[in-house]
Amino acid sequence: MNVFRHLINFGVNPAALAYAMTTLGSSMINNIFSFYYVKLFLNRYKISEGAFHQSQVVYMVWNAVNDPLFGYLQDNSRVPCCSQRRLSILYGAPLYSLAFLLAWFPWRSYTPGDWLSGLHLTVALCAFDGMLTFVLLAQCALFAEISSHHQNRLRLIKYNQVASLIGSSSVLFCGVVSNNMEDFLAFQAFTVLIAILSCGCMLYTGLHSESRFDNKASQSDALTSVDQTSHPSACSFSTLKTLTWQILTNRDFQLFVLMNFFQVFMLAFFNNFTMIFTEHLIPPDVLPSLAKSIVYGAGFICPQLLVLSSQSLLHRLGYYRIILFIFYVEAGMAAVMLAIGPQHYYFMAFFLTINMVIIQASFSLFGLPLADIIDTDLQKYKRSSPLSSMVFGTNALFTKPAQSLAPMIVLNILNQFGYEQLKDVTKDSDPSALESLHRAMFYLVCLVPMCVAALQVLAWRPFSIRNSHTVDTKKS
Repeated sequence: MNVFRHLINFGVNPAALAYAMTTLGSSMINNIFSFYYVKLFLNRYKISEGAFHQSQVVYMVWNAVNDPLFGYLQDNSRVPCCSQRRLSILYGAPLYSLAFLLAWFPWRSYTPGDWLSGLHLTVALCAFDGMLTFVLLAQCALFAEISSHHQNRLRLIKYNQVASLIGSSSVLFCGVVSNNMEDFLAFQAFTVLIAILSCGCMLYTGLHSESRFDNKASQSDALTSVDQTSHPSACSFSTLKTLTWQILTNRDFQLFVLMNFFQVFMLAFFNNFTMIFTEHLIPPDVLPSLAKSIVYGAGFICPQLLVLSSQSLLHRLGYYRIILFIFYVEAGMAAVMLAIGPQHYYFMAFFLTINMVIIQASFSLFGLPLADIIDTDLQKYKRSSPLSSMVFGTNALFTKPAQSLAPMIVLNILNQFGYEQLKDVTKDSDPSALESLHRAMFYLVCLVPMCVAALQVLAWRPFSIRNSHTVDTKKS
């Protein structure tokens, strides 16, 4: 309590700080994992395309299933480490950080197409995503449960973006320390250091964070007489079916999930392939290694700066209009890039960076519409406590497969143009084959964001919860 008093004296909100520490820890490891794992397994471990696709299919299924499963457990279990958000983070954090390290240490010296590298990728993806889901679902639920006030939620986002800003710098420092993974021993050492720091940050949340529904959870025995459809205490298939159906029939939830699926696809597209696109489309004499490290780091750091600088706009316009505007900007920029062509290397670097920034920045706001959907569901069905984890988990059931579909689809297209043979650009490479591959990459970089943004506009425009920013308080 003395620590909290000191924090308040310095103008720091203890609840927001405790919440944001998990963001700090998770962003350190999530960004490194998503940015480097595809290149690591393709270029260093020499995984075959077939094994890569098999791993992604297994990951896609597990990725989709574990979110609603953990969501249901966290909302309905009586076991404290599942039912209390704080304890879920406290016990899950060490395993989460350990799972992060699995990918970076080969199980043996891999030969090209080695079957063990495929198994390694499958285990690394599933273990990392399983622990990521368990910890971050609890944190997502905290976002909706710490407060129902819109201004308080904006404060959580503000703290969250500061934490994410600091955590995202791990990609920049990792690139500088390891020379963009060329010095693999330095890369491995850096990932171990980051895993330790990340675990410590998340443990802080586990020790100090609180949900306003924690007391209700601890008194679950006194609530057993409450109607089952309000908020069931018994874990049963019929209960799960009823609750899931209530969530799925929410029109705003359907629109959000459709829009979010494309957003997750775009995040995976740029996170996994920006380094590959940059190395092939921008010559090293135009953009040296250090400059590329700065570009990659900016793609992860600047989104938080953008969100932090947009707080007044969020207060005035609300998230709905801002997200819609960003979709128009994405489509417009892609059309301009397509029109001017691939030979403008500096504009290409700017375009790739800005796309990473605005896509991640808009994604950072998605907790607001989901929290509003949770509040609407709470009021509509008169529940004793919200189905926060289930809503976030059901959303992930439909959107997480995009994380696997993006690398599978893009890699398949690139290999049609000889990427597997030309992945390492050398002077001996066939110029005509290389030109064909680079043309395919350029069209992917332009057409994918343009088409996807157009689809997102169509999905997002009918969303009806548009004015929650004008309401100071909502019914709890």
